Amino acid sequence: MSNRNDQPDMQRRDFIGKTVLAAGAATIAPGVLLTVANASSTEGVSSQVRWGMLIDTDKCADDCSACVQACNKENGIDLIDRPQGQSDEMWNAQRPQWIRKVKLRDIQTGEISQLPMMCQHCEHPPCVDVCPTGASFKRADGIVMVDRHICIGCRYCMMACPYKARSFIHQDVAEQVTGAPRGKGCVESCNLCAGRIDAGQQTTACQDACNRDGHKAILFGDLKDPNSEIAQALKAHHSRQIRADLELNTGVRYTNV
Repeated sequence: MSNRNDQPDMQRRDFIGKTVLAAGAATIAPGVLLTVANASSTEGVSSQVRWGMLIDTDKCADDCSACVQACNKENGIDLIDRPQGQSDEMWNAQRPQWIRKVKLRDIQTGEISQLPMMCQHCEHPPCVDVCPTGASFKRADGIVMVDRHICIGCRYCMMACPYKARSFIHQDVAEQVTGAPRGKGCVESCNLCAGRIDAGQQTTACQDACNRDGHKAILFGDLKDPNSEIAQALKAHHSRQIRADLELNTGVRYTNV
């Protein structure tokens, strides 16, 4: 049995990574560039960092969808139109969702919690374990991503993900943003705004939107830095993993659940 931390076809990925790093960016479609972490540097991302999120469900407003809308705009998901004649049921089942709002109701007390749910960026991601081509992978800094160059659309990762955090692109993508290339037949999910982080920014689009609306329910940062705001918050408040029983050591944690 292979080690759960092993990732398939590492030699191929290393070759692709070094080739793209040498170029700084690769053209994958007219007008669309696939950029890589720290493209101006040969150092790449570091395992000294682990990016993560802490979400305070008490601050997540029931009628607010700012995080969802910001994610859709950041990644060009809002550019996809509903296919003509498609039913509500089919559209809701097939439309891409990198982040969605989930309601939890306590059976005993009736208390309702609001959870923004996205890829949990596991330390031991099941999606990586089952991917036959190595398209699903975890970066050294803990961000779980999909390499669209080698994704064959088998959707094993979608079945393996206990959080239903991945989407499959069912239709042609006529329009997309340069920083988030997308294409029919590939799987995709939240990447913690890796493009922004690699460019030196310190916040995600969903966090910024939540802050602008005054809720401040999402906190993003380096889990390994004891002086970071998120690390200090995790020390000060009890937090939980979703499906902690799976022992995936998720990079996304929740308080007041």
